[in-house]
This record gives sequence, C-alpha cells and structure tokens, in this order.
Amino acid sequence: MLERGSGEISLVEQAHLLNISRSSLYYKPVGPSEQEITFKRGIDEIYTKYPFYGSRRMTAALCREGRIISRPTVQQYMREMDIAGIAPGPNTSQPHPAHKTYPYLLRGLKIERPNQVWGIDITYIRLRAGWMYLVAVLDWFSRYVVAWQLDQTLEMPFVLQAVELWLP
Repeated sequence: MLERGSGEISLVEQAHLLNISRSSLYYKPVGPSEQEITFKRGIDEIYTKYPFYGSRRMTAALCREGRIISRPTVQQYMREMDIAGIAPGPNTSQPHPAHKTYPYLLRGLKIERPNQVWGIDITYIRLRAGWMYLVAVLDWFSRYVVAWQLDQTLEMPFVLQAVELWLP
C-alpha cells in the first residue's frame, strides 16, 4: 500500500491519504526474545503435566527448575498462550432450575452378562502438532472396548463410524 522512497508522494501525504497514523509507518515489530520463548516452553511443559496449575503454582514450579520469573509475567504469558488452570466454577454441582433432569435409567439394574449395557466416551489426545479425538464404545460388564475411532475433528460422523463398526 505504501511506497517508500517514492518521489511523487511523501510518506506524510501517503499516511494522510490512507488515514493512518504517521508513527505507524516507522514501527518495526519485534519478535519474542529467546528468554520469553524459553519461559513459554517451560510453562507449556508444566501445563501439559499439571493442567490444574494456575499462575501461582506455575511460578513456583518454574522457580524450582531454576527459572526465576515473576508471577505477573507468568500471568501475562499464560494469557498470551490462552491457557488457564483447570478449576471448577461456582456452583458446578447445582442444577440449573430451567434445565430438565433426566432419570438415571441404570439405577438398580444388575449388569450380569456381556452385551447387556454399553457406554460411549469421547476424549482427546494431545499431540505435538495439535489434537486427536478418540471415541470408544465400551461393554460395561467386561469393561472391554468393543469399538473405537480416531479423528482430527470433533464432529458427529466419526462417532457414528465407531458405532457402525460395532453393530453387527
């Protein structure tokens, strides 16, 4: 958009025509320092092992490893990395009055043989380059995984594929 070194229109006039601040023409972005990258890698490693650590425990863990860093800096890095300690929110065990409560259909049922009750569960697996999602169909009596499926996206078709693999 801007033409530096153009003899026809000066940078001041170009900035005025584009309705941008002249000072933004001279700004050169600076990347993160090596120290910041090292701290962020350390935070990521600790967070992977202990996702329930907040900034206080994260700072203490980094200091135990010999990386001296202040808590506000850890908070800033965690915000930039979009991570936070996993903790329950307020009143998580209280049902919302507007939500319907469904009965637990297996209450009192004795599970005495295979193929009597099945369950399904979805979880994620962290990889270097992202996430994979795993769906498993389980037999509750034997705790045997009767079918499973992996996918990169958490969408319905891969869940249905796992169920179709299992159905006779």
